[in-house]
Amino acid sequence: MAKVSRLEKNLSAARTGLVMFDTLNGYLHPDNPEKVKFLAERNILPNMQRLLAGARKVGMTTFYPSGAHSGDGSDSVARLTDTDMDLNPKAAGDKPFFPRFHKGDKVSEIAPEIAPATGDVVVPKHRWNSFFQTDLDLHFRVRGIETMIICGGSTDVGIASTVYAARDMDYGIVVVSDCCYSARGNNNQFFMERVFPRMGRVMTVDQAVALMTA
Repeated sequence: MAKVSRLEKNLSAARTGLVMFDTLNGYLHPDNPEKVKFLAERNILPNMQRLLAGARKVGMTTFYPSGAHSGDGSDSVARLTDTDMDLNPKAAGDKPFFPRFHKGDKVSEIAPEIAPATGDVVVPKHRWNSFFQTDLDLHFRVRGIETMIICGGSTDVGIASTVYAARDMDYGIVVVSDCCYSARGNNNQFFMERVFPRMGRVMTVDQAVALMTA
């Protein structure tokens, strides 16, 4: 039996899928001025637009794993954690935190600048990992997709969870470093330099687009 290989360097449209992770209004158009400044300084949305344009130019399918949480919390689980999502310590008696954005709200819609086009696939998800109890793997397999290009945020949450899963499912992985972000200290840099290179390839937008072929 031949061994499965993920050694192809080019990112062909026939065997590669672009994953735009949680590219929602609530994250890319936040109401917090500090977060707006943070994203603008890193050119996140324009970089995503360039990446998406490159994929569409060669006919690559784009996938949009997007949080689709119930507003009443019925699809979430209360759990004990040491901190909240921003790493602030939680005191005894603090309530568990739940997803902030809910299905049907404007903030949970995909940002219009990078909205899906005909042929793209929106994948509703209820957990950080884009593959967990979704049909993303099915969409990859029926299209013959072997490699995932991923961008979005947060790097240390949903991006990391999805990349770990893709690695264990034997997909090739490309993480686009200047299209990912985390506002939690140096977490983004840590994953780009210390974690993801052992699991796949880390590239800039320009590097990834240069490897895309029809």
